[in-house]
Amino acid sequence: MLLEINNLHVYYGAIHALQGVSFSVNEGEIVTLIGANGAGKSTTLRAISGLLTPRGGTIRYKGRDITSMPAEEIVRLGVCHVPEGRRIFAPLTVRQNLELGAYTRKDKAEIDKTMQRVFASFPRLKERINQLGGALSGGEQQMLAMGRGLMSRPNLLLLDEPSMGLSPLLVEEIFRIIKEINAQGTSILLVEQNALMALSVAHRAYVLETGNIVLQGSAQEMRENPQVKAAYLGVA
Repeated sequence: MLLEINNLHVYYGAIHALQGVSFSVNEGEIVTLIGANGAGKSTTLRAISGLLTPRGGTIRYKGRDITSMPAEEIVRLGVCHVPEGRRIFAPLTVRQNLELGAYTRKDKAEIDKTMQRVFASFPRLKERINQLGGALSGGEQQMLAMGRGLMSRPNLLLLDEPSMGLSPLLVEEIFRIIKEINAQGTSILLVEQNALMALSVAHRAYVLETGNIVLQGSAQEMRENPQVKAAYLGVA
């Protein structure tokens, strides 16, 4: 098992944001967490990547306990978090943003190879390599955020709301690339408001409601589940 979350509890002050969450991601999978705003999806990713310290439970990656490990160590182990809202470095060029994604690596020739692979997935970034991040469109910034994440050569990519604010056409493109990244061997934990798109690419899914996992199963089962259909897929 690549990632195993067991009985995770996270608080924001007095607010009990995650209330005993347990789930797993296997090698080679796309697993999606779906749920309404405030359900705890982003909090879960932030706990895994070391940006939040859980008050209870364990996070194990490749069998190793990473629950209280500093974020930069977790990146070195092969876990990369592409945050909600892109968070690119607007005053830096596309190239500089990508180079920063590889800050834990020292192998210059291999870094160049990874950058070429990123350009193969995101040709538009290559065209804009010397442009400032802040001058890119929303879709291009999302591509840059994902490309920057891939520069660390992660085994596990945590994607938080990659389709947020994008046109339907760009959403299709981003999800095609997510499938492509997975096919190249990267496991993905995907948090996504667009449950229909998330379930179209995922292998398995968990439904989070107010800090608890209330449903789980294959993506196919979740697509056909009446509760999921009514609450998240807009189907009565």
